[in-house]
Amino acid sequence: MKLHRDLYNQDQYPKRKRGVILSSQGWQKLQAAEYLSVVRENGGIPYTLEKLSEITGISAKTLTKVRKRQSPIDQPTLASYFEAFGLSLEAEDYIRQDTKTHTDKVMLSSLLQAPLKGQLPLDSPFYLYRPPAEKILFQEIYQPGALIRIRAPRQFGKTSLIDQCLNYAQENGFRSAVISLQLADSLVLGNLNQFLQWLCLRIGKSLNLPNQLTELWNPLFGSSYSCTDYFESCFLSGDESPLLLILDEVNVLFNYPEIATDFFGMLRAWYEQARHNTVNSDLWQRLRLVIVYSTEVFLPLNIHQSPFNVGLLIELPPFNLEQVRTLAIRYGLEPSETYAQELINLVGGNPYLTQLALFHLYHKKFNIADLSTDIMATSNIFNSHLRQQLAYLEHNPELEAAMQKVVIFQEGVELHPQQSFKLQGLGLIKFDHQLVIPSCSLYQQYFSQVFS
Repeated sequence: MKLHRDLYNQDQYPKRKRGVILSSQGWQKLQAAEYLSVVRENGGIPYTLEKLSEITGISAKTLTKVRKRQSPIDQPTLASYFEAFGLSLEAEDYIRQDTKTHTDKVMLSSLLQAPLKGQLPLDSPFYLYRPPAEKILFQEIYQPGALIRIRAPRQFGKTSLIDQCLNYAQENGFRSAVISLQLADSLVLGNLNQFLQWLCLRIGKSLNLPNQLTELWNPLFGSSYSCTDYFESCFLSGDESPLLLILDEVNVLFNYPEIATDFFGMLRAWYEQARHNTVNSDLWQRLRLVIVYSTEVFLPLNIHQSPFNVGLLIELPPFNLEQVRTLAIRYGLEPSETYAQELINLVGGNPYLTQLALFHLYHKKFNIADLSTDIMATSNIFNSHLRQQLAYLEHNPELEAAMQKVVIFQEGVELHPQQSFKLQGLGLIKFDHQLVIPSCSLYQQYFSQVFS
């Protein structure tokens, strides 16, 4: 199969194609305005395509073309869509089809200097919306006292999703703080009091508020009470705007059960205070809490003290075939259907591995079949990732033994829940009913050779 590197030449995309296509930035603006309208005007119930057609005066067929962002439409129609939600159509909100050749070529050459990794820029054309995750997340943060859980394996796009949420919240008048618990070192995690003080200081710094631990922290009342009082006095009083608090990588605490039990119990208590008509419940309704983690919870938490069985759960799945095809088109790889099917077969829709493969397919002249050959070779594009996964298993012999069972029994095997949850958090396995199997053929091939 020939890899098309010069994808945007004049022969492939003649200038006789007219119209405009919604840009990534324009799409995000439009979605934000739609979601705000849904909350304010429609009781939080998403608009149907028919309702959108009634609001905008644009046919459902044309609306579908606009939202898929693949086929051009005329500029006045797009402007009407924007105006229906109080927006003005700006030059950066669309790409002219007759200039798409130059625009995309410049975009790809400037953006694809290195493989995409970690958080994607807000306007990245390689960020894929995975309905209904963004929509329900944006809607839920408007609910007083909301508690939202985002769960997905490592490198599945959680950080990029919360960045989208953070940007949306800030544009709509929220105060916000994002705290990654990976930044808490062993000293901080040594005891609950130390950890909760660290948390309060980090949030205060994000909100540009002074340190008031000396005045407000009373050890006689205990750490959880002091932390709760600190939140009420410093973060929730005095400013009626909602506070979006995103706690990322909370699975770090799963390895510190003596801290986790009390901390997660405190989060559940905050959620309950917002729900019931108690003293200061109006303050706690200002808090919108998002907790982000990569694996199922295996801590023995009391059902009435756990924040993991209340609120809203958003699980990010792997990319599906159509989403991988969309990415292949954005990387300029044709035939996109063939690339998508081959990549789904190899990496199972793993977002990071999919982006990594597409990056190298865009830049190098080799057949897609080469991706699955010489898996053990240092020249293989997945080698670094695979070695990282192996190193993690080697530092956890119990997990290594469990993964050996998974690759031996390809039809599926039963594992202890803690083992399966941890392997799933690494993205190495998936569930087929009650049995565990490798999440993709790449892992099956690699670990079969390693363990043999």
